[in-house]
Amino acid sequence: MDPSIPPQFAPQLELCESRIGYQFSDQQLLLSALTHASGAHHRLASNERMEFLGDAILGAIVCEMLYHQFPNQLEGSLTKIKSVVVSRQTCANVTERMQLGECLIVGKGMSSAQKVPRSLLSDVYESLVAAMYLDGGIDVVTKFIHDSMQPEIENAVRSGIDDNHKSALQQLVQRDFGSTPTYQLLEEKGPDHNKCFRISARVNGREYESAWGQNKKEAEQKAACNALAEIESEAQIACDMPSRDPIQASDGSADDASGVEPNDGSTGEQ
Repeated sequence: MDPSIPPQFAPQLELCESRIGYQFSDQQLLLSALTHASGAHHRLASNERMEFLGDAILGAIVCEMLYHQFPNQLEGSLTKIKSVVVSRQTCANVTERMQLGECLIVGKGMSSAQKVPRSLLSDVYESLVAAMYLDGGIDVVTKFIHDSMQPEIENAVRSGIDDNHKSALQQLVQRDFGSTPTYQLLEEKGPDHNKCFRISARVNGREYESAWGQNKKEAEQKAACNALAEIESEAQIACDMPSRDPIQASDGSADDASGVEPNDGSTGEQ
């Protein structure tokens, strides 16, 4: 441990290094990253400046991740995913998942609180990004962001895909059937705090395969997906059915089918 680090903060710095999987060469950077304004001697000694830098670094690296991972997505879709991934809520979720709240250095009034405010959890993720970049360079911080944010990217993409099922079904039904789909709750199970719901999509009175979800929204999205798959499958089968072309019949069956007797060369004159 750097001897210039106040001994009362040493356990928090060691715990943080253990949880992020990186040991700082300059532990003053880590100390600054973990220090909230309420626990600093003055504002410049807090993590506020590092938040500013970390926000920009996080955005750039996440953009590059999305660019390479989703080569077929347009700019608008990538922007939507990025806005979710780099949001304060997501940063707070990652900090919470990594249990970094215990490493924060805050003032006495805030340290007595039972729970760390989520805004502080979000801030410390960005400040740690900046500290790792300044200490270890772009490769170190890129690995940290990849490891910590990849699950959040996958969640954001999964949610985006789910959100499109109901929209896609509605567009298809309005175009092909001139109506709108409805959703029917068929069953629910479990205690109030952990219910599951089974819902089916209905189009023009026809009920499609139902689906279970942890909440009604999720169940409706899955039910819409089932309906889409079935409707599209039926449409494909209809397209694949061969059409009968009497002109191409070579055995006279076309004439037979039309009720016209085949010509045997006779004119019918006596």
